[in-house]
Amino acid sequence: MQPPSEAQSKILWLALTALAIAALVGVLVAAVWGLGRVLSVLAPVLWPIAVAAVLACLLDPVVEFLTRRKVPRTRAIVVVFVLALLIVAGLAASVVPQLVVQSRELAAKSGEFATKLPERAGQLADHPPRWLPGQAAEILKSLSQLGKGEPGTNVAVATPAPEIVIPAVTVAPTTEGGTFHSVAGYFARMTPRFGEWLRQVLGFFGTVFGIIAGLALVPIYAFYFLLEKSGISRRWRDYLPVRNSQFKDEAVFIISAINEYLVAFFRGQVLVAICDGVLYTIGFMLIGLPYALLLGVMATCLTIIPFLGAITTCVSALVIAVVAFGDWQHPALVLVVFAVVQALEGFVIQPKIMGDRVGLHPVVIIIALMFGTTLLGGILGGILAIPLAAALRVLMFRYIWRNSEPGKVAHATHQT
Repeated sequence: MQPPSEAQSKILWLALTALAIAALVGVLVAAVWGLGRVLSVLAPVLWPIAVAAVLACLLDPVVEFLTRRKVPRTRAIVVVFVLALLIVAGLAASVVPQLVVQSRELAAKSGEFATKLPERAGQLADHPPRWLPGQAAEILKSLSQLGKGEPGTNVAVATPAPEIVIPAVTVAPTTEGGTFHSVAGYFARMTPRFGEWLRQVLGFFGTVFGIIAGLALVPIYAFYFLLEKSGISRRWRDYLPVRNSQFKDEAVFIISAINEYLVAFFRGQVLVAICDGVLYTIGFMLIGLPYALLLGVMATCLTIIPFLGAITTCVSALVIAVVAFGDWQHPALVLVVFAVVQALEGFVIQPKIMGDRVGLHPVVIIIALMFGTTLLGGILGGILAIPLAAALRVLMFRYIWRNSEPGKVAHATHQT
């Protein structure tokens, strides 16, 4: 049997390489999909731990500041918890009542908003300003058609449903055996309905109890995370189930780098989200936009996931401005507020808070969000997608692109 020629060998090796790459990609996708299923099952357990870890990351600098001033760590944690509780109570007393009022008002007017939006969009599309791009005018025209039927079609008029007459049931006298069978049949029909009702009630109470228990566990987890931080930092390497070797040193480096990315991302992104929410609230109040506080709180919650908070806040504010005012000035002012906040975030807030510690390109963040919400599922998957992408970046720079940025790799190795 003749050996393959050089061209055939190249084709065979190319096919084997492609097969190996496809197998690796399949294993990676299966692992991520499995992680998503695990997260969906363990979400009630993981949410309190995740929130407590983020809370501990936010409070740790203040605790460290007090401990450097010779305050015992336990006392410093208690002081920080009390101060945080007072701040949260003050915000709740001043913000939550207004937030509840604005939420109820917006919920009550949601039908009016849905009715007026096509009408106002059509009015604005008929009189566009000179500075408006043509694409925006087309979007407004398409919005104005939402409340209208297609031309040439007949709109069906809703007719009242025919009255259902339930005939009276006359219970004829029955024998003792007939009555027994009648009662037995009634209970046989009602038992499944009662079981379904009881299952729904128990499920509701179980959900409420789970939420209350999770909220109660958050400060307990955060307290012990802060209390045991120094011990965990010193001794976690000893608990790795690997004997001392070069492999263990590499594992320690990878875990330490990933932990730094996690802490930097969550601590920085929460602070950036709070700053964005405050700036949006102030800006919308200055231009007289209704529901400014509600939009600011929504921006704070959603900006934890990059890009999602900015896009959702901008679109919601534009819809409210169009429906509430019906002119071009207020949507333009909304865009000005959005541009100012994004400029401050990009050039001032984010560099000061996060710096280059996460170091992910915006396109990488968008792709990571799409994969995280699709494969891992839900908001939890979207939140975890960015740190996982940063961890992948650590691995790539450590083992594949080590010649691309030797300074960073050497610096990371030196830190380990």
